[in-house]
Amino acid sequence: MTKRIALVTGGTGGIGTSICKRLHDDGYQVIAGYYSGGKHEKAQQWQSQLKEEGYHIALAYGNIRDYDSCAACIEGIKKDFGPVDILVNNGGITRDTTLRKMSPEHWDDVIATNLTSVFYMTRLVINDMLASHWGRIVNISSINGEKGQFGQANYSAAKAGMYGFTKAVAQEVASKGITVNTVSPGYIATSMIMDVPEEIREQIRMGIPVGRFGEPEEIARVVSFLAAEDGGFITGANISANGGQYMH
Repeated sequence: MTKRIALVTGGTGGIGTSICKRLHDDGYQVIAGYYSGGKHEKAQQWQSQLKEEGYHIALAYGNIRDYDSCAACIEGIKKDFGPVDILVNNGGITRDTTLRKMSPEHWDDVIATNLTSVFYMTRLVINDMLASHWGRIVNISSINGEKGQFGQANYSAAKAGMYGFTKAVAQEVASKGITVNTVSPGYIATSMIMDVPEEIREQIRMGIPVGRFGEPEEIARVVSFLAAEDGGFITGANISANGGQYMH
């Protein structure tokens, strides 16, 4: 059987790296989408490091907030590997500030990168999935999309928007063997969290019932579960992975 092709946007980041590794271990042909402000060397160094660890993961460049760039990215993947079977919408940014100080640019940047990109990428792969009667789409949201967060009106709105998108598209494609689900991580021990001052980081940790931050590999495990061949009866769902910090 030909390997399923899995594309992970934001694939060279902390959680993205673990997702790429896990899907590679699952036997898929994995492609890490990246933008990084056009810093190709940084992505190539990431690729080389993973190759040394035994992970042969391809790279695909694209600005996920630009439709034409997304289209070129997908066309390149189709040319080199074939149609995308598994799409993990993981790319995202933060531009944190309170609403009274939030500029239109702060709002537009986050909505475009974290939510509009999900529409772009999903729209560009969905027809091939429909044609093959199989597909897996996993959208990476956040605990702050579920509960909101002070200083993150833009980020919380974008991540919350994923839920409506997931449920609507899941209904449209369910009869064609395609599932669409969301994963909502809590505070994960990536560089973003570990760079927070220790005192603040400890306050965050104390608010997590399991008493620790999550590991990127734990989020990757959930993605792996949803992407599996035998995962076809779970669709339109959101799986919270936050150590019990927010239960609903």
